[in-house]
Amino acid sequence: MPVARRTLLGAGLAAATSALAGCGDKGSSAPGLAESGDAVTATDAAGNRVGFGSAAAPSGSPSATASPSGGAAPAGQARYAQDVTALLRKQLPATGQTVQHKGFPGAVAVVLVDGKTTVHAAVGEALRYGAGPKLLPPGQRVAMRPDSIFDLASVTKVYTAILLLQQVDKGRVALDAPVRDLLPAFTGAGKERITVEMLLTHTSGLPVGAKVTGLPDNAARWNAVLTTGLVSGAVPGDTFRYSSVGLMVAGRIVEKVTGQRLDQALKSNLTGPLGLRDTGFNPNTWLSGGARASRLVATDARSSRGLLRGTVHDDVANHLGGVAGHAGIFASATDLAVIGQMLLNGGTYQGRRILAAATVRRMLSNQNAGIPAVDPERPNRTAAHGLGVVLDQRWFMGRLAAARTFGHTGFAGPSLLVDPGRRLVLALLTNRAHPNWSWANPDPVRAAVGDLLAREVN
Repeated sequence: MPVARRTLLGAGLAAATSALAGCGDKGSSAPGLAESGDAVTATDAAGNRVGFGSAAAPSGSPSATASPSGGAAPAGQARYAQDVTALLRKQLPATGQTVQHKGFPGAVAVVLVDGKTTVHAAVGEALRYGAGPKLLPPGQRVAMRPDSIFDLASVTKVYTAILLLQQVDKGRVALDAPVRDLLPAFTGAGKERITVEMLLTHTSGLPVGAKVTGLPDNAARWNAVLTTGLVSGAVPGDTFRYSSVGLMVAGRIVEKVTGQRLDQALKSNLTGPLGLRDTGFNPNTWLSGGARASRLVATDARSSRGLLRGTVHDDVANHLGGVAGHAGIFASATDLAVIGQMLLNGGTYQGRRILAAATVRRMLSNQNAGIPAVDPERPNRTAAHGLGVVLDQRWFMGRLAAARTFGHTGFAGPSLLVDPGRRLVLALLTNRAHPNWSWANPDPVRAAVGDLLAREVN
């Protein structure tokens, strides 16, 4: 990721005076510049894990065929599965003792076409570096698994948008309603013009991050989020500016209208109905000890918080207890692919309706036609954006980019891409921020996988 954005958002690695949020395609703050937030549990009164049902993984068994690169594709996968795997392997450290990777230490990719799994590849290592960072000896490293669980970073925004749009379906929220009508504490000059829809389309004029450090408790931190002022000169509704604050506020609206904390609303309204057992906030509270050791994927290893593994990478989300609308969800690639398939299906998955079809059509349509985008580090970026999803952006979609192609990226390395024309879902999860996010830009690899799939899937 370019240094300019790091300088803007993180205030450098030397100062720990504030935490700025904005993972995903706008980046997070420099990680670990302050102490961790309050612990949040996801267990019942008896200490049992709650809210995670039986698995409902996408499946299919296309016949294995010869790969263009030679050899046979993995059993039950498409001919191009081996090529996707080979492309990802090129990003790994050159040898077991190479200190710095080219793109990431490890990755998992799941591709669905017509709802069937054509690629499910895992490469590299989920844990390679210790705090410092330092290269761990081989015996202390953890290999990447097909069911490894990643920090989704800003891909969390897609989940928050779905949860909020469910409340629109129920008639509890109107997209054109002023946010202040729902959250009276949402104060500040000019903010009375911000609507719910503007939060999801990044046209609110709110900044990327919020300052939440140095405050006594979570109530004070959330008050700081809600009272964050507009970007200087911004007019709500006029310009696309990526804003994690907007999705933090969207998550608070979900909490207000459901009467549940966001992690519980996620469980009740999305992961539970879909049967996703490997998705949730604060995974250290619901994974078994064995799963934490073998399945959690590490992110930063050089922050003041030490090695991050199962703890949200984004600083503001961490200060807010790991539960926020802009970042904090962890998931496997298989579970993430289900979200993409559900949206591709018009709001249903395996007979369960999650969103009304009309709502999904609006969610996946460009709401920002005709307005400019401000993104100094991606000057060619357009404002094309649905309700909580990015549209038609070649910088990470590659040749799969098209007017109807949608998805989202996350700063720690994850991405979701859905091409309705090809009936294709790509969940590509990498740990590019392990041990140091400045080592590599994940977008070229994302685009390269998109290019490969554009050639192979018609």
